[in-house]
Amino acid sequence: MNHKIAPSILSADFLHLNRDIEMLNESDADWIHCDVMDGVFVPNISFGFPVLKQIKKVAKKPMDVHLMIVQPERYIQEVKNCGAYMMTVHYEASPHLNRTVSAIHEAGMKAGVTLNPHTPVEMLEDILQDVDMVLIMSVNPGFGGQKFIERSLSKVSRLRNMIEQRGLSTLIEVDGGVNLETAKSLIDAGADVLVAGNAVFSAPDPKKMIRQLKDL
Repeated sequence: MNHKIAPSILSADFLHLNRDIEMLNESDADWIHCDVMDGVFVPNISFGFPVLKQIKKVAKKPMDVHLMIVQPERYIQEVKNCGAYMMTVHYEASPHLNRTVSAIHEAGMKAGVTLNPHTPVEMLEDILQDVDMVLIMSVNPGFGGQKFIERSLSKVSRLRNMIEQRGLSTLIEVDGGVNLETAKSLIDAGADVLVAGNAVFSAPDPKKMIRQLKDL
């Protein structure tokens, strides 16, 4: 039960977002995962900083902000101003990743780097010691409710080995197709944080589902 659960508000009811955030506040969720999409880096548009600022007003759990956008380094201060605890940028969108990670830390946030399904964990060889978390996408980013990519389990295992071999405390987060079945396999493979959207918000009792995921 040491793993964290970070429900993704991408699957929340945006007509009743305050209600859904209050539900997460009262639940056993550890973080609130916020996916920001620009329609360029991924083929979808979600929400931006005005929504994040509203979430900040009511959220009692740390905000885990995942930027699926081009040039994420341009928005570090904006993300900080929205109250983010963790800011995660894509390896594939960050040609100067070391500089970006340093700037995130200088702004007072934890820094994460995300890998798309096709990007091997070995690409993080020279940055792993500098980041607080690696987010493994277990679906192609852009849409919720997709099928879990099974080979993500081996990526998590390989990344866990890299972290342990270096004696690091870097967290492994996984996003995409997380449910009660895949969550157990991911935890066994070495995941620390599970992002669950559809599994939580489509459940008859979302708080119960969060507790079940937490209890695995």
